[in-house]
Amino acid sequence: MDLLRFITAGSVDDGKSTLIGRLLYDSKNILSDQLEQLAKQSVNKNAGEIDLALLTDGLRAEREQGITIDVAYRYFSTPKRKFIIADAPGHVQYTRNMITGASNAELIIILIDARQGVVEQTRRHSIIASLLKIPHVVVAINKMDLVGYSQDVFNNIVIDYQEVAKQLGLGSVDFFPISALEGDNIVDRSLQTPWYEGPALLEFLEDVELDTNEDLVNTRFQVQYVIRPQSPELHDYRGYAGRIQSGIYKKGDEVVVLPAGISTQISKLEIAGQEAEEAFAPQSVVIHLADDIDISRGDTIVRKDNVPAISNSFDVLLCWLDDKPMVKGNKYYLQHRSRTVRAVVKEIYYKLDVNTLQQQDATDTVKLNEVVRVSLKTASPVVADPFDQLPSNASAILIDETSNSTVAAVLIQNINA
Repeated sequence: MDLLRFITAGSVDDGKSTLIGRLLYDSKNILSDQLEQLAKQSVNKNAGEIDLALLTDGLRAEREQGITIDVAYRYFSTPKRKFIIADAPGHVQYTRNMITGASNAELIIILIDARQGVVEQTRRHSIIASLLKIPHVVVAINKMDLVGYSQDVFNNIVIDYQEVAKQLGLGSVDFFPISALEGDNIVDRSLQTPWYEGPALLEFLEDVELDTNEDLVNTRFQVQYVIRPQSPELHDYRGYAGRIQSGIYKKGDEVVVLPAGISTQISKLEIAGQEAEEAFAPQSVVIHLADDIDISRGDTIVRKDNVPAISNSFDVLLCWLDDKPMVKGNKYYLQHRSRTVRAVVKEIYYKLDVNTLQQQDATDTVKLNEVVRVSLKTASPVVADPFDQLPSNASAILIDETSNSTVAAVLIQNINA
């Protein structure tokens, strides 16, 4: 049974937590003791209703204020598929949390209040979906019960969002008229929307085709750990452990260790403690090399006929996640998978306006939640690929040198010579 990771996003009070609660409740994925506890905590219990949002809003502040602050993860399954859901906050100041939840998502559900239509947060979350190349975008137009299940309201929002999707180059976009509170078109088709001919949301989630095509051409393997037991029985054992990002590795392959550029050969491959003739993405593997080479965490092993770019200079798109602004000339740590290097912001080219989706002239500072294109210069070389060519080797984070806080999510756009 395969697994679908998806995230819900949208503006404040669009019903993200209620939607997840409804999915869990109507698909019978809530235990009886959870239901009892939920009934006791529900703010609507006097009206005989269960507040389904409480299933995901776990923080005390979330329950008191009726908002989502942290990303909440929930797991459920149907006979067709397993699911991991991330419930992302809608407030602007928690956009950083939304990016965290979206980083591994294969599908995003963007909720839109039928009364409000496309708003700023809709655009912001759509931009993030575009930047992260999330394969499937679902637009759930919620609270249809509050607009009389109007087909015209639904169609007008579809038209507005299609313009946003066109500007951002979003590929697969599907639209659903729903009411998370009433359960319309969530698990079962609703009689309230006879004009809607598509599937219920859960039907779609069960059947949507996942893009499981790994890049098996470009070989990228970054060392996460050097295994050197130095015990009597394993005196000469030296293996390099990690997860294959892309490509296929075979015993006997001629490889290059980067950034040093040293050539050698794969002498042995181990998967789960057993020798193997080949390994491929996304398997975790231990690679043994024919020569004793000084290799450490963060070094990259690639096939000799498929060497990526190595550079100290990158143009990147980043979303700023810190309350303290980013300033041109500031220094940070750039963490690219297992490799961490010092970096400086050399230039700020432009920022994206989340309302018009147009490029704007940038100042020398970048504020919380702003999406900008900048130039980074690193103190030592980084082995990377542009995001549009190999996403698995193009994402990184910036870390504040003093606080060790993650301050930016980074997508490498261009590698400079």
